[in-house]
Amino acid sequence: MLSETFFEKILIWILSKGVKIFFIFIFAFLINSFLKSLLKKIILGKIKNRISNEKKKKRAQTLISVLGGTLRFLIYVVAILTALPEFGINTGPILTSMGLLGLALSMAAKDTISDFISGLFIILEGQFFVGDKIKIGNIEGEVVEFNLRRTIIKDEKNFLHYIPNSQIKILAKKLK
Repeated sequence: MLSETFFEKILIWILSKGVKIFFIFIFAFLINSFLKSLLKKIILGKIKNRISNEKKKKRAQTLISVLGGTLRFLIYVVAILTALPEFGINTGPILTSMGLLGLALSMAAKDTISDFISGLFIILEGQFFVGDKIKIGNIEGEVVEFNLRRTIIKDEKNFLHYIPNSQIKILAKKLK
């Protein structure tokens, strides 16, 4: 008899709260997909007539990657915070703690904030894009990934070099 009530409780929880959680994450996935495609259309539309095709593709790819990743992170954080009350967790103290933690981390993470600001200027100034051949210090290769925090370069020996954006002081870009 005890096992029947336990299974009944689980079934009731799955049918009520489990379905809500499922739909929260489905909705987050749909919003993420919609915003990513909207972001692609907006970025490609804005820079379509201003620069050459190859440069346009690189800039668009870089901007979509950086902004899309940031949007995806924010959407899923909101989805998790929306789903937590279904488990009986009060999100008020979590949000307050996140605010205080954010303040403390921003003071302690000076280098990371500097990386993000440097990455933002790299994007705004169009210094390089994914696929460009660049040289940073004594590291030369192709940019395989770029985000606001770091740049990843693959050299001719197929080594990946992870470079924080704030460490990029002198940059050489190979022209085609």
